[in-house]
Amino acid sequence: MVLKHWRVLMAIGVLFAAQVHAEAQVRYGADLLLSDSLHLIEGRRVGLLANHTSRLSNGVLLFDTLRALPGVTLTAVFSPEHGFRGTAADGVHVGSGRVAGIPLHSLYGETRRPAPDMLADIDVLILDLQDVGARYYTYLTTMALCLEAATDAGLPVIVCDRPNPVGGVLVEGPIRDEDMQSFVAFLPIPVRHGLTVGEVLTMALGEDMLAVSKEPRLTVVPASGWRRGMLWDDTGLVWINPSPNMRSPDAALAYPGTCLLEGTNLNEGRGTEAPFLQFGAPFIDGEILAGALNARGLPGVRFHPTRYIPAAQPGAPHPRFRGERIEGIRLEIIDRRAFQSVRTGLEILFELRGRYGAFISHTSYLYRLFGVPDFLDGSLSAIVERCNEDVRSFLTRRTDYLLYP
Repeated sequence: MVLKHWRVLMAIGVLFAAQVHAEAQVRYGADLLLSDSLHLIEGRRVGLLANHTSRLSNGVLLFDTLRALPGVTLTAVFSPEHGFRGTAADGVHVGSGRVAGIPLHSLYGETRRPAPDMLADIDVLILDLQDVGARYYTYLTTMALCLEAATDAGLPVIVCDRPNPVGGVLVEGPIRDEDMQSFVAFLPIPVRHGLTVGEVLTMALGEDMLAVSKEPRLTVVPASGWRRGMLWDDTGLVWINPSPNMRSPDAALAYPGTCLLEGTNLNEGRGTEAPFLQFGAPFIDGEILAGALNARGLPGVRFHPTRYIPAAQPGAPHPRFRGERIEGIRLEIIDRRAFQSVRTGLEILFELRGRYGAFISHTSYLYRLFGVPDFLDGSLSAIVERCNEDVRSFLTRRTDYLLYP
């Protein structure tokens, strides 16, 4: 059953001490877990949801650190989409196995929610993945499902929090419709939610977004030194591609908008050096489309015509229009704080529909991503107003769950 009228911030242990850490450099929650909060895991059997991004701020893998830590027994590892090493292509199922002799359970294969037997030898579950701040990035869904499963098993959960690379101020997009829940639209939050993972999961419990049968025991170890107005370049941290096609902070900024093109018959930049920062198709005239998009006066971005040939690459073995020379658009983000990624994605979709309606097509996946059925059949102004209303409601509701100023 769902726990009603339960204020999560009064029921979980949220460690605020890290927020006043004297260092200017941002440090991951994993750093603070080891330096200040080892008592949470000492003498316990630990499960770890992790991949190649799960590192301390000095670059050392949290997996290696925990495995060598006296007094801690790492008994199980879980991995999300793209696998433990982060090399599998999007949508490709990843198998389970062992890593350094420890059971490795894939949560992007036959099962996507930890089964009870996977949690049987665990006393506490640690979640540490680098999210990118977009609802359809599947790491967030995997962490939410892990929180559900661990709570049902009576296990405490520790979230090692990390900066939101696209910042914590700007929020965009609709809250998905109730009947549009899917793996890419699991939680009813805006597309670009402006929260860290710790904040999202705290809010998900507090707002009864998760199906849990027992009282959760969630501890969020915050990222030291992070502030809501920071983008990734402000943190001083080294960028590690969270997935094979998320290759830069600018790609993460564009992703909440240009990822929608995955639901169309366009190439969204996969198979090139700049996924999500360019798109194209054989029927596009880059010069004309760039002029039309620039005429829309969208903040923080310029559109440039481009030509490219998508090619098979690690993480993108079968890009759309592989081996074909196509024309399209390259996005230049000229003001990261002003750039509205979801609005930009919507403007691109509606421009394409109006200009290339006879050639462009889309699937139901577009609506699953956005969380609103058939929105492309209406007007741009109508869906923008829907987004604005949802954002206003969400900003009011999220206030009680913010962990960072």
